[in-house]
Amino acid sequence: MSLEGKLDSLVRRFEEVQSLLVQPDLPSAKMTALSKELSDLTPVVEKIREVQKLRESQAEAEALLADPDMRALAEDELIDLKKRLPALEREVQLELLPKDEADAKNAILEVRAGTGGEEAALFASELFRMYERYAASQRWKFEVMDVNETGIGGFKEAIANITGKNVFARLKFESGVHRVQRVPVTEAGGRIHTSAATVAVLPEAEEVDVSIDEKDLRIDTYRSQGAGGQHVNTTDSAVRITHIPTGVVAACQEEKSQHKNKDKAMKMLRSKLYEAERERLASERAANRKGQVGSGDRSERIRTYNFPQGRVTDHRINLTLYKLDQMMVGLALDEVVDALTAEDQAERLAELAEN
Repeated sequence: MSLEGKLDSLVRRFEEVQSLLVQPDLPSAKMTALSKELSDLTPVVEKIREVQKLRESQAEAEALLADPDMRALAEDELIDLKKRLPALEREVQLELLPKDEADAKNAILEVRAGTGGEEAALFASELFRMYERYAASQRWKFEVMDVNETGIGGFKEAIANITGKNVFARLKFESGVHRVQRVPVTEAGGRIHTSAATVAVLPEAEEVDVSIDEKDLRIDTYRSQGAGGQHVNTTDSAVRITHIPTGVVAACQEEKSQHKNKDKAMKMLRSKLYEAERERLASERAANRKGQVGSGDRSERIRTYNFPQGRVTDHRINLTLYKLDQMMVGLALDEVVDALTAEDQAERLAELAEN
């Protein structure tokens, strides 16, 4: 079906749902389902009708070009219409794209040091703080759930729960390998080293999203540790939960209460299992899609932070910004996120036009 055919079918379905809703003795469950469908269809149908009106106005203005008395007025109107129409047509097309149900969810952020030893751990801590500052700029809540520190301020691993509006939608393209090129503070010879950290962004799953059988869990408690192996407290309050069928593990030691740590570890575990199923379904859907921006492959090198040159490059879309200082404090991340989102939308619109 052509794009125009899809738009026409949406309008027809909208009108059909409207007529169904006024039928007498409609069962409440059916009414609820139809009401939701109408609510979902209304914004896109309103835009489709606005596009149709603008196209009619464009045709009328073009017809007036032949009238010497009306030509100047028609030309002015056409200039305005040619600005408004393409933008509105794109909005309509975006409404047709399948919605990612996880976009509106909160997120679990995991940052781990990769290759590069202590320098990789320092870079991981800087990335973690970058996301913390970005969250603050978005008025999101950033709650640290687990941190495994090194002796000089680096992070072997750090996990946070980020809550707010459209968190996952904004951060989902951050998953992957982030590479840093710079002279480490521990390097006496001034040589540039390359290190890496891995970022994973998981949609926070609710209990209704994932069913977990208690019998499938192994729960271990241990003593919380701080930097350099120092004990944070003297009780076994830290919790590690293993999902036996899959081997997925989640742990939390940030709270003094074992009960709170268990709740947070369960939240992480649920999100990991939910994301694993999402990835499985996405890989099936994307079998014929190449160059996918949002693959979420955590082994893929997605970005390089070059400190000597003050640049950051996202390799998926060949975007380079000489704004590294702003990037590391979370101020330039929006520019990259917007570009990645636009590229993903363009790819999916192209796929929509082909089908």
